[in-house]
Amino acid sequence: MDVAGRRAPTIRLRRLGAELKRLRVEAGLSQEDAAERTGLDPSSFSRIEQARNRPQRRTVMTLLDLYRVDPDRREILLSWLKESTKPGWTQFYEPFLTEPYMTFIQFEYEAERLRNYESLFIPGLLQTKEYARAVIEGVVPAISAEDVQRRVDVRMQRQSVLGRPTPMQLWAVVDEAAIRRKVGGPAVMRAQLEHLVTASASPHVNLQVVPFEVGAHPGMPGSFVVMDFAEQVDVPIVYSDSMAGDIFLEAEEEVARFAATFQRISEQALSQAQTRKLIKEAAAAA
Repeated sequence: MDVAGRRAPTIRLRRLGAELKRLRVEAGLSQEDAAERTGLDPSSFSRIEQARNRPQRRTVMTLLDLYRVDPDRREILLSWLKESTKPGWTQFYEPFLTEPYMTFIQFEYEAERLRNYESLFIPGLLQTKEYARAVIEGVVPAISAEDVQRRVDVRMQRQSVLGRPTPMQLWAVVDEAAIRRKVGGPAVMRAQLEHLVTASASPHVNLQVVPFEVGAHPGMPGSFVVMDFAEQVDVPIVYSDSMAGDIFLEAEEEVARFAATFQRISEQALSQAQTRKLIKEAAAAA
């Protein structure tokens, strides 16, 4: 999908939409009722509340008046609206990446904690540049060298969440298949595995491997990410990508199902110490 000229929804825009919906429901109004009282297009309520459109300031002011929001809360919501337009490092890459992937990056950047299960790849936040390049060239062989470089750059930029003053908490569980497959050749894979050992020593990174000896396990159907946010109004999100497309899930029961699946997978995985031992052995054999 060509996303030139479109902007992925930020967490602040999503936060604003969710709060406006909560305020409308709290006021006992349907979308049709609110539209009738404000003169706004009824279809605009759905787009705003689902963060599909960024509303004008005057539109938000009209809704806040209707919902009788107090001055302090009003100021917070208007700040979310203002911050939703701030360009980030992703702005340069928007014309070259799909809208779902851009959305994922925005949410990932705002997340306080990530629970990431990977069945075939090293998690993106823990990849070396050389491994990332080999993965992209192998999975999408038809793209140009320029596009490969852009994707590698984006993947490296994403890793800034682990180096900021308050780092993201990353809990990554990978199948042993991701550790054993020699992506990019022995030298690239050895360097990648050594990087994993170093990264796993960080207090904000929890890395585990599900060994082959476990046999069948709940993670075999595919990879996924559960994103948790600091703000209470920001409900967790599940993201999963496959050849069939990218999906985002935020219904409470769906998030709970994936969170429970992740927990079960982690319980079958090696401990952190055992994981580092296995990865060191794999690096030596690469």
